[in-house]
Amino acid sequence: MTTHPHRRYNPLRDEWVIVSPHRNARPWQGQIEAASAGTPPPHDPSCYLCPGNARAGGARNPQYASTFAFDNDFPALAQDTPASADADGGLLVAQSERGVCRVVCFSPRHDLTLARMEPAAIREVVDAWVREYVAFASVPWVAYATIFENRGAVMGASNPHPHCHVTSGRCRRFVTTSETRWPTS
Repeated sequence: MTTHPHRRYNPLRDEWVIVSPHRNARPWQGQIEAASAGTPPPHDPSCYLCPGNARAGGARNPQYASTFAFDNDFPALAQDTPASADADGGLLVAQSERGVCRVVCFSPRHDLTLARMEPAAIREVVDAWVREYVAFASVPWVAYATIFENRGAVMGASNPHPHCHVTSGRCRRFVTTSETRWPTS
């Protein structure tokens, strides 16, 4: 349970929570020192999400000209996570968890955030999200898929290139039913 994705049961909220300890080994290109006031360049030769550049996992990006999606090189969940016996240590209850994690680069431009893109280019991003959801819907064991964007060092983004993540698996990330069971006062 210390090296593979798994889920842990939270008995206080009656829900499962995804734990991905192996992600501590991923590279970090987030903020290390104060950011400069300048605008980033349209292409950064050291960015592993820019077109034509080598990614952190060793693959090379194609010379993409619009939205580009690929399997995350350092995913929170993995399809090949081995099944394991449940770990039940009293309060800590955990099970192995598998999933599929994808990255969607909004644009080949390193300096172009979603908010600054033209409507037609934003439509390409939304269409990419739809394609990802449709692909996950065809996987029998996938019960959910969620899209999220971490933008900026404060939010934990490991790379400044405008992109998002699409994560899927068996376990729902957010459970609302437990909210209605517990009194708020």
